[in-house]
Amino acid sequence: MNVKRVNSLPYPSLEPKLSYIGLDSWMNFINDVYGHPVHRFAVLDDERPLGALSMLEVDHPVFGHYLATAPFGSYGGFTYENIEARDLLLDKARRLAEDVNAEYVSLRFDDTASPPADGWVEHPVYFTYLIDLSATSDDLMKRFSSDHRNHIRKSLKKGHSIRFGHLDLLDDAYEALALSMHELGSPYHSKTYLRKMAEYLGDTLEFAVTYNAKGRITGGGVFIYQGKTVFNLHANVLRDARSAYTGEFLYWSVIEHAMQKGCTTFDLGRSLVGSGNDIFKSKWAPEKKPLAYWFWLSPGHELPSLNQKNPKFQFAIAAWKRLPKFIIRPLGPYIIRGLV
Repeated sequence: MNVKRVNSLPYPSLEPKLSYIGLDSWMNFINDVYGHPVHRFAVLDDERPLGALSMLEVDHPVFGHYLATAPFGSYGGFTYENIEARDLLLDKARRLAEDVNAEYVSLRFDDTASPPADGWVEHPVYFTYLIDLSATSDDLMKRFSSDHRNHIRKSLKKGHSIRFGHLDLLDDAYEALALSMHELGSPYHSKTYLRKMAEYLGDTLEFAVTYNAKGRITGGGVFIYQGKTVFNLHANVLRDARSAYTGEFLYWSVIEHAMQKGCTTFDLGRSLVGSGNDIFKSKWAPEKKPLAYWFWLSPGHELPSLNQKNPKFQFAIAAWKRLPKFIIRPLGPYIIRGLV
Protein backbone atom coordinates (compact mmCIF):
# COMPACT_ATOMS: atom_id res chain seq x y z
CA MET A 1 0.00 0.00 0.00
CA ASN A 2 1.42 3.38 -0.98
CA VAL A 3 0.39 7.01 -1.45
CA LYS A 4 0.78 8.49 -4.88
CA ARG A 5 0.38 12.08 -6.05
CA VAL A 6 -1.99 12.06 -9.01
CA ASN A 7 -3.16 14.62 -11.56
CA SER A 8 -6.73 13.39 -11.37
CA LEU A 9 -8.86 10.90 -9.47
CA PRO A 10 -10.11 8.53 -12.19
CA TYR A 11 -11.38 5.94 -9.74
CA PRO A 12 -15.10 5.23 -10.20
CA SER A 13 -15.26 3.16 -7.02
CA LEU A 14 -14.28 6.22 -4.96
CA GLU A 15 -16.30 8.88 -6.78
CA PRO A 16 -19.62 8.34 -4.96
CA LYS A 17 -17.83 8.77 -1.62
CA LEU A 18 -16.07 12.00 -2.59
CA SER A 19 -19.20 14.12 -3.12
CA TYR A 20 -19.22 16.40 -6.15
CA ILE A 21 -17.02 18.85 -4.21
CA GLY A 22 -14.10 16.43 -4.27
CA LEU A 23 -14.31 15.46 -7.93
CA ASP A 24 -11.93 16.73 -10.58
CA SER A 25 -14.54 18.89 -12.29
CA TRP A 26 -15.11 20.94 -9.13
CA MET A 27 -11.47 21.31 -8.15
CA ASN A 28 -10.45 22.20 -11.71
CA PHE A 29 -13.22 24.80 -11.82
CA ILE A 30 -11.99 26.49 -8.63
CA ASN A 31 -8.42 26.43 -9.92
CA ASP A 32 -9.56 28.01 -13.18
CA VAL A 33 -11.48 30.83 -11.47
CA TYR A 34 -9.17 31.66 -8.56
CA GLY A 35 -5.85 30.06 -9.44
CA HIS A 36 -5.51 28.10 -6.19
CA PRO A 37 -3.23 25.06 -6.71
CA VAL A 38 -4.84 21.62 -6.39
CA HIS A 39 -3.06 18.74 -4.64
CA ARG A 40 -4.41 15.22 -5.21
CA PHE A 41 -3.29 11.97 -3.62
CA ALA A 42 -4.50 8.39 -3.84
CA VAL A 43 -3.73 5.36 -1.69
CA LEU A 44 -3.16 2.35 -3.95
CA ASP A 45 -2.78 -1.34 -3.26
CA ASP A 46 -1.61 -2.97 -6.48
CA GLU A 47 -3.36 -0.15 -8.35
CA ARG A 48 -6.58 -0.75 -6.42
CA PRO A 49 -7.65 2.57 -4.83
CA LEU A 50 -8.22 2.49 -1.07
CA GLY A 51 -8.42 6.21 -0.40
CA ALA A 52 -8.28 9.64 -1.97
CA LEU A 53 -7.46 13.15 -0.84
CA SER A 54 -8.02 16.28 -2.92
CA MET A 55 -6.99 19.64 -1.39
CA LEU A 56 -6.86 23.23 -2.52
CA GLU A 57 -3.99 25.47 -1.41
CA VAL A 58 -5.11 28.97 -0.46
CA ASP A 59 -2.68 31.83 0.12
CA HIS A 60 -4.55 35.04 0.89
CA PRO A 61 -3.16 38.27 2.43
CA VAL A 62 -6.09 38.56 4.86
CA PHE A 63 -7.19 34.99 5.59
CA GLY A 64 -3.85 33.23 5.54
CA HIS A 65 -2.12 30.28 3.89
CA TYR A 66 -3.85 26.92 4.34
CA LEU A 67 -4.91 23.66 2.69
CA ALA A 68 -8.56 22.61 2.52
CA THR A 69 -10.76 19.93 1.07
CA ALA A 70 -14.25 20.83 -0.21
CA PRO A 71 -13.60 24.45 -1.24
CA PHE A 72 -16.79 26.52 -0.99
CA GLY A 73 -18.70 23.39 0.00
CA SER A 74 -19.83 21.30 2.94
CA TYR A 75 -17.74 18.14 2.62
CA GLY A 76 -15.97 15.86 0.17
CA GLY A 77 -12.48 15.34 -1.17
CA PHE A 78 -11.39 12.93 1.55
CA THR A 79 -12.38 9.26 1.65
CA TYR A 80 -10.78 5.99 2.70
CA GLU A 81 -11.55 2.29 2.95
CA ASN A 82 -9.65 1.59 6.18
CA ILE A 83 -7.71 3.28 8.97
CA GLU A 84 -4.32 2.48 7.42
CA ALA A 85 -5.29 4.27 4.21
CA ARG A 86 -6.70 7.16 6.23
CA ASP A 87 -3.51 7.63 8.22
CA LEU A 88 -1.35 7.53 5.10
CA LEU A 89 -3.42 10.37 3.63
CA LEU A 90 -3.34 12.34 6.88
CA ASP A 91 0.42 12.04 7.02
CA LYS A 92 0.69 13.18 3.41
CA ALA A 93 -1.50 16.22 4.16
CA ARG A 94 0.63 17.15 7.15
CA ARG A 95 3.89 16.76 5.22
CA LEU A 96 2.57 18.87 2.37
CA ALA A 97 1.51 21.62 4.81
CA GLU A 98 5.00 21.63 6.28
CA ASP A 99 6.59 21.74 2.83
CA VAL A 100 4.55 24.76 1.69
CA ASN A 101 4.61 26.45 5.13
CA ALA A 102 0.84 26.38 5.49
CA GLU A 103 -0.71 27.52 8.75
CA TYR A 104 -3.18 24.65 8.94
CA VAL A 105 -4.97 21.88 7.07
CA SER A 106 -8.78 21.68 7.04
CA LEU A 107 -10.36 18.32 6.16
CA ARG A 108 -14.14 18.52 5.65
CA PHE A 109 -15.94 15.22 5.57
CA ASP A 110 -19.11 13.66 6.93
CA ASP A 111 -17.87 10.78 9.08
CA THR A 112 -18.26 11.65 12.76
CA ALA A 113 -18.08 8.05 14.00
CA SER A 114 -14.31 8.02 14.49
CA PRO A 115 -12.29 10.34 16.73
CA PRO A 116 -9.58 12.38 15.01
CA ALA A 117 -6.16 10.81 14.55
CA ASP A 118 -3.22 11.79 16.74
CA GLY A 119 -2.07 15.31 15.97
CA TRP A 120 -5.45 16.35 14.54
CA VAL A 121 -8.21 18.38 16.21
CA GLU A 122 -11.93 18.03 15.52
CA HIS A 123 -14.04 21.18 15.33
CA PRO A 124 -17.70 20.16 14.71
CA VAL A 125 -19.48 23.51 14.32
CA TYR A 126 -21.59 22.65 11.25
CA PHE A 127 -24.56 20.43 10.49
CA THR A 128 -25.83 19.28 7.15
CA TYR A 129 -29.49 18.40 6.71
CA LEU A 130 -30.75 15.40 4.75
CA ILE A 131 -34.39 15.15 3.68
CA ASP A 132 -35.68 11.74 2.63
CA LEU A 133 -37.53 12.20 -0.67
CA SER A 134 -38.55 8.57 -1.12
CA ALA A 135 -42.11 9.25 0.05
CA THR A 136 -44.80 11.17 -1.84
CA SER A 137 -45.00 14.94 -1.41
CA ASP A 138 -48.20 14.49 0.65
CA ASP A 139 -46.47 12.03 3.00
CA LEU A 140 -43.48 14.32 3.27
CA MET A 141 -45.72 17.26 4.20
CA LYS A 142 -47.14 15.21 7.09
CA ARG A 143 -43.68 15.05 8.71
CA PHE A 144 -43.62 18.82 9.21
CA SER A 145 -45.10 20.74 12.11
CA SER A 146 -48.55 22.23 11.60
CA ASP A 147 -47.02 25.74 11.55
CA HIS A 148 -44.55 24.79 8.86
CA ARG A 149 -47.22 23.11 6.74
CA ASN A 150 -49.29 26.26 7.07
CA HIS A 151 -46.40 28.45 5.94
CA ILE A 152 -45.76 26.29 2.88
CA ARG A 153 -49.43 26.40 1.91
CA LYS A 154 -49.50 30.16 2.36
CA SER A 155 -46.43 30.47 0.14
CA LEU A 156 -48.27 28.68 -2.66
CA LYS A 157 -51.02 31.35 -2.60
CA LYS A 158 -48.75 34.42 -2.74
CA GLY A 159 -48.34 34.53 -6.51
CA HIS A 160 -44.74 33.28 -6.47
CA SER A 161 -43.24 31.61 -9.51
CA ILE A 162 -39.99 29.72 -10.01
CA ARG A 163 -37.76 28.95 -12.97
CA PHE A 164 -35.18 26.18 -13.23
CA GLY A 165 -32.42 26.41 -15.82
CA HIS A 166 -28.76 26.44 -16.72
CA LEU A 167 -26.82 29.19 -18.49
CA ASP A 168 -30.12 30.61 -19.75
CA LEU A 169 -30.84 31.59 -16.12
CA LEU A 170 -27.34 32.81 -15.23
CA ASP A 171 -28.09 36.55 -15.09
CA ASP A 172 -31.11 36.21 -12.82
CA ALA A 173 -29.44 33.60 -10.60
CA TYR A 174 -26.43 35.86 -10.12
CA GLU A 175 -28.59 38.88 -9.26
CA ALA A 176 -30.62 36.87 -6.75
CA LEU A 177 -27.55 35.53 -4.96
CA ALA A 178 -25.40 38.66 -5.14
CA LEU A 179 -28.22 40.89 -3.83
CA SER A 180 -29.19 38.52 -1.00
CA MET A 181 -25.59 38.02 0.10
CA HIS A 182 -25.07 41.80 0.15
CA GLU A 183 -28.08 42.11 2.46
CA LEU A 184 -26.45 39.57 4.78
CA GLY A 185 -23.20 41.53 4.82
CA SER A 186 -21.20 38.90 2.97
CA PRO A 187 -19.07 39.20 -0.17
CA TYR A 188 -20.05 37.07 -3.14
CA HIS A 189 -18.38 35.66 -6.21
CA SER A 190 -18.47 37.17 -9.68
CA LYS A 191 -20.90 36.15 -12.39
CA THR A 192 -17.92 34.45 -14.06
CA TYR A 193 -17.72 32.10 -11.06
CA LEU A 194 -21.29 30.90 -11.62
CA ARG A 195 -20.85 30.72 -15.38
CA LYS A 196 -17.72 28.59 -15.17
CA MET A 197 -19.32 26.39 -12.51
CA ALA A 198 -22.20 25.70 -14.88
CA GLU A 199 -19.79 24.99 -17.75
CA TYR A 200 -17.63 22.58 -15.73
CA LEU A 201 -20.51 20.72 -14.09
CA GLY A 202 -22.78 20.61 -17.13
CA ASP A 203 -26.25 19.21 -16.68
CA THR A 204 -25.51 18.12 -13.10
CA LEU A 205 -26.00 21.79 -12.11
CA GLU A 206 -29.27 23.67 -12.06
CA PHE A 207 -30.04 27.27 -11.17
CA ALA A 208 -33.38 28.15 -9.59
CA VAL A 209 -34.82 31.68 -9.35
CA THR A 210 -38.02 32.80 -7.64
CA TYR A 211 -40.14 35.81 -8.67
CA ASN A 212 -43.04 37.63 -7.07
CA ALA A 213 -46.41 38.24 -8.72
CA LYS A 214 -44.99 41.29 -10.50
CA GLY A 215 -42.08 39.33 -11.94
CA ARG A 216 -39.40 40.80 -9.66
CA ILE A 217 -36.56 38.53 -8.52
CA THR A 218 -37.05 37.48 -4.90
CA GLY A 219 -34.53 34.68 -4.38
CA GLY A 220 -32.55 31.90 -5.95
CA GLY A 221 -30.19 29.01 -5.56
CA VAL A 222 -27.63 26.67 -7.08
CA PHE A 223 -28.45 22.97 -6.91
CA ILE A 224 -26.18 20.10 -7.93
CA TYR A 225 -27.20 16.53 -8.69
CA GLN A 226 -25.05 13.49 -7.98
CA GLY A 227 -26.61 10.07 -8.16
CA LYS A 228 -29.95 10.19 -6.37
CA THR A 229 -29.02 13.23 -4.27
CA VAL A 230 -29.63 16.90 -4.94
CA PHE A 231 -27.27 19.23 -3.06
CA ASN A 232 -28.06 22.81 -2.10
CA LEU A 233 -24.88 24.78 -2.73
CA HIS A 234 -26.27 28.31 -2.34
CA ALA A 235 -29.87 29.35 -1.68
CA ASN A 236 -31.11 32.71 -0.41
CA VAL A 237 -34.14 34.97 -0.62
CA LEU A 238 -34.21 38.75 -0.45
CA ARG A 239 -35.05 40.33 2.88
CA ASP A 240 -38.28 42.03 1.82
CA ALA A 241 -39.57 38.75 0.35
CA ARG A 242 -39.29 36.71 3.53
CA SER A 243 -42.63 37.79 4.97
CA ALA A 244 -44.32 36.28 1.91
CA TYR A 245 -42.76 32.89 2.77
CA THR A 246 -40.50 32.96 -0.27
CA GLY A 247 -37.97 30.70 1.46
CA GLU A 248 -40.64 28.06 2.03
CA PHE A 249 -41.78 28.37 -1.58
CA LEU A 250 -38.23 28.01 -2.91
CA TYR A 251 -37.41 24.90 -0.87
CA TRP A 252 -40.76 23.20 -1.47
CA SER A 253 -40.50 23.86 -5.21
CA VAL A 254 -37.01 22.34 -5.28
CA ILE A 255 -38.26 19.32 -3.32
CA GLU A 256 -41.08 18.64 -5.77
CA HIS A 257 -38.77 19.24 -8.73
CA ALA A 258 -36.15 16.85 -7.34
CA MET A 259 -38.78 14.17 -6.71
CA GLN A 260 -39.87 14.44 -10.34
CA LYS A 261 -36.24 13.89 -11.37
CA GLY A 262 -36.08 10.70 -9.30
CA CYS A 263 -33.99 12.00 -6.38
CA THR A 264 -34.32 10.27 -3.03
CA THR A 265 -32.28 12.68 -0.88
CA PHE A 266 -32.14 16.46 -0.60
CA ASP A 267 -28.96 17.67 1.12
CA LEU A 268 -29.78 21.19 2.32
CA GLY A 269 -26.12 22.11 2.78
CA ARG A 270 -24.15 23.10 5.84
CA SER A 271 -25.12 25.69 8.43
CA LEU A 272 -23.53 26.80 11.67
CA VAL A 273 -24.99 25.25 14.78
CA GLY A 274 -27.47 27.68 16.34
CA SER A 275 -27.63 30.00 13.33
CA GLY A 276 -30.80 31.29 11.68
CA ASN A 277 -30.20 28.93 8.77
CA ASP A 278 -29.91 26.02 11.22
CA ILE A 279 -33.32 26.91 12.65
CA PHE A 280 -34.94 27.31 9.20
CA LYS A 281 -33.54 24.07 7.79
CA SER A 282 -34.53 22.14 10.91
CA LYS A 283 -38.20 22.94 10.13
CA TRP A 284 -38.05 20.52 7.19
CA ALA A 285 -37.78 17.47 9.49
CA PRO A 286 -34.37 16.44 8.15
CA GLU A 287 -31.78 14.08 9.51
CA LYS A 288 -29.38 16.57 11.08
CA LYS A 289 -25.91 15.24 10.46
CA PRO A 290 -22.90 16.78 12.25
CA LEU A 291 -19.96 17.29 9.94
CA ALA A 292 -16.51 16.07 10.95
CA TYR A 293 -14.06 18.88 10.37
CA TRP A 294 -10.52 17.90 11.29
CA PHE A 295 -7.62 20.35 11.53
CA TRP A 296 -3.88 19.98 11.66
CA LEU A 297 -2.33 23.13 13.09
CA SER A 298 1.17 24.35 12.42
CA PRO A 299 3.03 25.22 15.66
CA GLY A 300 1.90 28.58 17.03
CA HIS A 301 -1.43 28.64 15.17
CA GLU A 302 -4.96 28.35 16.55
CA LEU A 303 -8.14 26.88 15.11
CA PRO A 304 -9.42 29.18 12.37
CA SER A 305 -12.85 30.76 12.70
CA LEU A 306 -13.63 32.02 9.20
CA ASN A 307 -17.39 32.39 9.63
CA GLN A 308 -19.96 35.05 10.45
CA LYS A 309 -20.05 34.19 14.15
CA ASN A 310 -16.48 35.38 14.65
CA PRO A 311 -16.71 38.65 16.66
CA LYS A 312 -13.79 40.01 14.65
CA PHE A 313 -15.99 40.08 11.53
CA GLN A 314 -19.00 41.89 12.98
CA PHE A 315 -17.85 45.41 12.08
CA ALA A 316 -16.87 44.29 8.58
CA ILE A 317 -20.30 42.64 8.08
CA ALA A 318 -22.14 45.78 9.19
CA ALA A 319 -19.98 47.99 6.98
CA TRP A 320 -20.36 45.71 3.94
CA LYS A 321 -24.15 45.98 4.09
CA ARG A 322 -23.85 49.75 3.67
CA LEU A 323 -21.44 49.78 0.75
CA PRO A 324 -22.88 50.48 -2.73
CA LYS A 325 -23.10 47.85 -5.42
CA PHE A 326 -20.38 49.38 -7.60
CA ILE A 327 -17.86 48.78 -4.79
CA ILE A 328 -18.89 45.35 -3.53
CA ARG A 329 -19.35 43.66 -6.91
CA PRO A 330 -15.68 43.93 -8.02
CA LEU A 331 -14.25 43.69 -4.48
CA GLY A 332 -16.30 40.69 -3.30
CA PRO A 333 -14.54 38.01 -5.40
CA TYR A 334 -11.11 39.18 -4.19
CA ILE A 335 -12.22 38.78 -0.57
CA ILE A 336 -14.17 35.54 -0.87
CA ARG A 337 -11.40 33.76 -2.77
CA GLY A 338 -9.66 33.40 0.62
CA LEU A 339 -12.72 32.00 2.42
CA VAL A 340 -12.99 28.57 0.86
